[in-house]
Amino acid sequence: MKTVLPMIPGELNSDYRVRLAQEQAEVEERRRIELLDLSSMANGPEARIRAWERAHRLTLPSAASHPVLMSVAAATRLTVEQVREEQRRRLQPAQAPSAPST
Repeated sequence: MKTVLPMIPGELNSDYRVRLAQEQAEVEERRRIELLDLSSMANGPEARIRAWERAHRLTLPSAASHPVLMSVAAATRLTVEQVREEQRRRLQPAQAPSAPST
């Protein structure tokens, strides 16, 4: 969703244009970093898939044959099998913390 910054009362048109340009530059920089996180080899599959979800505002589908998995794999530079492994990991029930032994 794109929002336009409102003009501040008394603000000059030239100042408003500069503020809009700065805001746009910040948005583009955040997006660039977001896209770098998608395929950064420094991030594991889980982090890269979460970055894909944030970038696209979607959740990784749970169906192993979902057609978007190939796109997720390509965007994150993972294999489809690595994406499916993340699906399986997410479908596993959360493990309860073990009680401390006495």
